[in-house]
Amino acid sequence: MAAFALLLFAMLTAFAPVDARSAAHGVARPASAWVSPRRARPRTLPLMADEPGRSPNRNVLGTDLKCCCANVRGTGIGTGFYRNGDCATGPDDAGRHTVCVEATAEFLAFSKAVGNDLSTPLPQYMFPGVQPGDRWCLCASRWKQALEAGKAPRVFLESTHEKTLQHVALAQLMEHALDREAATDAMAKLEQLRDALARTVRLDAGGPS
Repeated sequence: MAAFALLLFAMLTAFAPVDARSAAHGVARPASAWVSPRRARPRTLPLMADEPGRSPNRNVLGTDLKCCCANVRGTGIGTGFYRNGDCATGPDDAGRHTVCVEATAEFLAFSKAVGNDLSTPLPQYMFPGVQPGDRWCLCASRWKQALEAGKAPRVFLESTHEKTLQHVALAQLMEHALDREAATDAMAKLEQLRDALARTVRLDAGGPS
């Protein structure tokens, strides 16, 4: 009887529902899996480029995706859907938490007013709450919503995943970039590498250099 009870408990736990509030803040786990705030630890689920179904870690400039924030205000919690500090994404990230922003009081007030409260901490969901000045991986659709309302926060292009370009144009992101100079340099270097590669291919093919 005891063995049957344990088996029944395991089956019920495996099919526990996902908490909708957690998914909205970038964590999708069964409700039964939540730990107490004191025991909460950042999820370290690196996004591998060669893993089937995963998106490569590239930013909107086409270069390697840089960390957005691996330790929000000393909480030990990283931003991003996977809570590892990167605005990486994958098939399980329906909200596309891909835009690395620097939050402002104006944006946070706007976000709360339209039903997306980012200010209130939910430690049981490993969500420390976002404060002005924090770097956070925002949903691409939410950034676009704020842009259209004239409330878009500034962004870090080198830490913003390329999937963001499915929602907004690079030119719009550039207008709000905090790292525009570094991004411009990165794009120039990438273009030089592409030119060098093109010349190498032409030489190998016996064409003019």
